[in-house]
Amino acid sequence: MRANTLIMIVLAGVFGVLAVVLVNIWLASQRNALAEANGVQRDTVVVAAVPLKFGDTLSADKLREIAWPAGAVPAGAFKTTKEILAGEGSKQALQAIGANEPVLAAKITGPGQRATLSAVLGEGMKAVSIRVNDVLGVAGFVFPGDRVDILLTRTVRADGGADKSFVDVLLQSIKVLAIDQVADESKESPTVAKAVTVEVSTKDAQKLTLAAGAGQLSLALRQAAANKGETTERVTLSDLTGDTPNDVATRQAELAKQAAADAAAAADRKRADDKLAGLAKAVERVDNKIDDLSKVKPAPAVASAPQVKEIVKEEVKYVQPEPPARATIGVFRGIKLETYDVPRQK
Repeated sequence: MRANTLIMIVLAGVFGVLAVVLVNIWLASQRNALAEANGVQRDTVVVAAVPLKFGDTLSADKLREIAWPAGAVPAGAFKTTKEILAGEGSKQALQAIGANEPVLAAKITGPGQRATLSAVLGEGMKAVSIRVNDVLGVAGFVFPGDRVDILLTRTVRADGGADKSFVDVLLQSIKVLAIDQVADESKESPTVAKAVTVEVSTKDAQKLTLAAGAGQLSLALRQAAANKGETTERVTLSDLTGDTPNDVATRQAELAKQAAADAAAAADRKRADDKLAGLAKAVERVDNKIDDLSKVKPAPAVASAPQVKEIVKEEVKYVQPEPPARATIGVFRGIKLETYDVPRQK
């Protein structure tokens, strides 16, 4: 037998023995883990037997109890179906609950309560609605349960008389409670909203109410996991074009001056048109009078008896009149007639 073949056989045997040892060690560890798991104390937790959505009434057929490690029971969970349904009146889901998901106290109403926004609000929080449209509301892609930033756009009059526009981030990471009159977080299809209801503190509610009359509010949708605030700063027109505030003010002043000049020119044109219309009416009145005079028939002449008159011969001599010393000259400037009194040249 060749030496290489003998070496390969020996190595194969060594690796085989090593594999068997490793498998035995892994099986022993699995047996130990299973034994430890069997020794853990168990408890029960009530979960949803079927998917629940906002407003669904809880009943025994929609709930079930499952085994749960005693040391890992979620806060607010119920151990038995009887416990969760206890009390006078039914309970309703305040948010979507998936099948086999633990039903927590924070996700359902109290006995006899309705699934309303007041039941969803956190302690000390208020619900405030703001008006939006298809653009300001992120094209309808904001759903109940999302978090948004609220932006305020304002235009104010500066000391120099020019308008200045700017945008501030008013509030950050605000929870959306409802879109129009829908508070179901399981809603999936986007809709163009007219109003968005958000959850804010009392002071933030005052800010929103004041900002609604001071400028235009718009929403910026945040990432689902981004709940922390960030440093923001005011954005003005100079940030868009790179111009300084003085440049923006100068440009606005020039635009205002041009607008005033255009308005003055339009007023001059209107006055000229009015004068032309007046002249046209005066000419029309003169033409009407001439026509009326031309239509009048002269009275027929009555022949009288011939009378004998004495014939007197008179000598008529024509005397050239003295020309006036001054003359009046009319000059049209555009459509305006101007007259000048000038001395006559001899």
